[in-house]
Amino acid sequence: MSQTSRIELGPVEQFTGRPLSAAMVGVVRVVVSWTDGQFGVLAARCNHAGGPLADGRLDGEYIVCPWHNWKYHCRTGAGEPGYESDAVPRYDVMVSDGRLYASSAPVTRRTNAHHEPHPLARPVIREPGPIRVVGISTTNMDVAYPRFSASDLLLEEALTQAAVLGAETRVIKLAKLSFRACEGYYSKSAHACTWPCSITQMDSEDQMERVYEHLVHWGDVVLLSTPIRWGSASSLYFRMAERLNCVQNQVTIANRVLIRNKVAGFIIVGGQDNVQGVAGQLLGFFAELGFHFPPFPYIAHSRGWSAEDMERNMVMVQESEELREGARALAVRALDHAHLLLDHDHAPHATARGGRKAHRLAKRDMEG
Repeated sequence: MSQTSRIELGPVEQFTGRPLSAAMVGVVRVVVSWTDGQFGVLAARCNHAGGPLADGRLDGEYIVCPWHNWKYHCRTGAGEPGYESDAVPRYDVMVSDGRLYASSAPVTRRTNAHHEPHPLARPVIREPGPIRVVGISTTNMDVAYPRFSASDLLLEEALTQAAVLGAETRVIKLAKLSFRACEGYYSKSAHACTWPCSITQMDSEDQMERVYEHLVHWGDVVLLSTPIRWGSASSLYFRMAERLNCVQNQVTIANRVLIRNKVAGFIIVGGQDNVQGVAGQLLGFFAELGFHFPPFPYIAHSRGWSAEDMERNMVMVQESEELREGARALAVRALDHAHLLLDHDHAPHATARGGRKAHRLAKRDMEG
């Protein structure tokens, strides 16, 4: 490097105390690596989702992005073996008089290998056809030895009624899906939570993809059933809800509404009370995703605190024509509301930011 083409990064000792450090080359953030007695300088923005490589870690000679674990050789910038063409720019490095220098411009270019977009990333376009109703069962059980589920019984009743009314129906039983729990990418950065979910993109065996496909692309109506577990919805529901954060997060970080003109209704059944508390959580969460609700958007049944005779409770649900009629009526209300929305398409593709999550308040507002 000539004297005029290099930029001083700082004293050598500043960069030898740890494997990775951040520095600036002009207005560009770079990551400085120190391993095996050698320096490397790369552009610090990951190709995948813009993750900060300087905040990552070293795995041998590869810098691992802290967001989604993409890897780049610490001195060449090339991707890990098999993905070398996914490369970040590298800078020439020089040590002189105890100071570390980098070239004022990268000596290689950023390159991105061709990656077919994930099928879920396609535009959300409703295809012509009848109303489509997806039932989601969140009750947990040993699927090899299934037990009776009162919430599943009423969900089946609602889906049968929807089919009678001409709707196309499908059911997803979360207990039969193998899907990883949310791994907290959002906790690293709002922008680390991607659509489609990073887990779905990286793990072809993760079956949460089925839920995303049906909620975002296929269904017009979602009917979700849950038992009451210690005053809350089922643990499977919350596991699914955490993974649905990537859908809501598109509104937060990209002002992009994925759920449009879709209706949600709920079936809540339990041996203990707190129906309204469970319903409130469901309504609040699905509202944040963008769903609409028909009048009286849930049906419920509970034996209450003092009744622990679950055998009798199951028989009561099985024999109750009133509860079955309630499930059928919920389906009717949900389909009516879906027809109304689809006939008058005014759902927003984006939202007004004032009062919404991630709204940037003016500095004077923060100081007031």
